[in-house]
Amino acid sequence: MEKKVLVAVDDSIHSRKAVAYAGRLATVIREMRFTLVHVQPALSQFLLDEAAGSAASQSELTKIVARNLQAGQAILDRHREALVRRGVAEKAIEQVSLPRQLGVAKDLLDYAQNSLCDAVLIARRGISSLHKMVVGSVSSNLIENSRVIPVWLVDGEVRSEGVLAAVDGSETSLRAVDHLAFMLSGNPAIRVTFFHVTPRLRDFCAIDFNREQGAGLEAIVSRGDRRCMDGFFAAAMKKLAEAGFGENQCEFQTAGTLMSVGDSILKAAREGGFGTIVLGRRGMNRAFFSGSVSNYIVQELSDAALWVIP
Repeated sequence: MEKKVLVAVDDSIHSRKAVAYAGRLATVIREMRFTLVHVQPALSQFLLDEAAGSAASQSELTKIVARNLQAGQAILDRHREALVRRGVAEKAIEQVSLPRQLGVAKDLLDYAQNSLCDAVLIARRGISSLHKMVVGSVSSNLIENSRVIPVWLVDGEVRSEGVLAAVDGSETSLRAVDHLAFMLSGNPAIRVTFFHVTPRLRDFCAIDFNREQGAGLEAIVSRGDRRCMDGFFAAAMKKLAEAGFGENQCEFQTAGTLMSVGDSILKAAREGGFGTIVLGRRGMNRAFFSGSVSNYIVQELSDAALWVIP
């Protein structure tokens, strides 16, 4: 079945690396099509108002629009050529130049939904001293506001096809499994490692209980997590089998929380040599594997791709 991914591009080195990741994916994902989308620069309302009352100003404004369109087309052409050099068929690449209307993130999401795209791929920003504090506003807005379409965020150079799916037993995690099963189906060589961080009491409650109280509550959390994950993995394996995955393509790992959940996931991805991390944006509750964890991974991601499933 065809998989369609919108790739948001501009003229930055970040976009070139995101396109390189897209080309790499095309070697392992079958029937993949790309829509390269460039959102044109916005025109200030002041210029629009001034041009309305002057034929000369209107003429100059028309020239600016034409130059923006031409520059955007050149950007799209360069990225298309990069994909073709990586072996992507020209017929599998579409180019779209969008006038900016409601904001870059909103325009991209609207186009992706109307075009029935399966994911939006975009480069992560952040090259200043605020690198770990501020991610590019467009990528952040996409992740925060997408209610339907998964967002694939690329940071730096991705050197591995390995996939690590971080799961917590939630409905969102199961949607993440469903998404990766669909996108990676049809390739018997692909392997996916499912990684679960065993929760601790502190992940659910910040109250500092005494040792005796804490031990009893920790046991309750542990038993509940085991029951939840047993059912989750059974449901996940069913989805994978329906997508054509064999049992030898899946591996399951569990780790304790000696560090934060986000740090545990990033450590597993780094030490295992995984190029792509897959996770749900919302989880079991507001503390464990919730938006705070996905946001943390977005901020700390380096030389990897993150698929965030809403």
